[in-house]
Amino acid sequence: MRTIAAALCALALIATGAQAQTLKDFMATVMKKWTAPFEPYELIDNIYYVGTDGIAVYIIKTSQGLILIDTAMQQSTGMIKDNITKLGFKVADIKIILNSHAHLDHTGGFAEIKKETGAQMIAGERDKPLLEGGYYPGDESNADLAFTPVKVDRTVKEGDKVTLGDTTLTAHATPGHSPGCTSWEMTVKDGNAQRNVLFFCSGTVALNRLVGRPTYPGIVDDYRSTFAKVKAMKVDVLLGPHPEVYDMQAKRAQMKDGAPNPFVKPGENASYVAGLEQDFDKQLAKQTAALKAN
Repeated sequence: MRTIAAALCALALIATGAQAQTLKDFMATVMKKWTAPFEPYELIDNIYYVGTDGIAVYIIKTSQGLILIDTAMQQSTGMIKDNITKLGFKVADIKIILNSHAHLDHTGGFAEIKKETGAQMIAGERDKPLLEGGYYPGDESNADLAFTPVKVDRTVKEGDKVTLGDTTLTAHATPGHSPGCTSWEMTVKDGNAQRNVLFFCSGTVALNRLVGRPTYPGIVDDYRSTFAKVKAMKVDVLLGPHPEVYDMQAKRAQMKDGAPNPFVKPGENASYVAGLEQDFDKQLAKQTAALKAN
């Protein structure tokens, strides 16, 4: 987990020339974990983990079919579909596909699964051109960051609802990591309690340029508004696009019949985002210094 986090921080400085690491170096570092298998399981109530060891993918079971949140790298699409099948579900029952953000490590299987199932593709309004173009914002011609384009059937903005059967998710615009970065909120049952779940989009700097020629206009203000918004939210279960966001593997190992669900951790979002904010300030300072030095 720390290796990937360190690699992400280092990678953020490539565009400024402050770091010798290349994109290919980075991908070589993380790809093994990103494509490693992980046994699927019921995370809480009707939410199931079907992702890899390094990229989170979720299935939500509803009374009218399945909702898929994100995919992984394109080469892992078969694995994701196998994980869904292992849980006793049918890939053909996927009716809605939701995206957190339009980066290749979370969009790789969209085109294939959408074609196979006819599911409705839903994403943040400002990420639509990225998904339909298959590119990384601000670096449109970089083939190393490209993915198979997918048609977006519906876009959402702050507060929009997505409902399938007995399940409703609320979209929260949390831009920065991508311009249309969208976090999804829903309620689940935990014994006799109701729990608020947040599938947090992301808040890392990663490949983004914050200064000089930023990845997209207004990116710094977007990050800051997202940090403030998510820290203030009432969240009982924090989930995210990568397992390290919420220490997934350790919590999974703690799950036992009759014991409290370890994924229920009220307030974890505030402490996690506070750490992201500190890292963002450091990356902003480093990129600014590197820009002045060139």
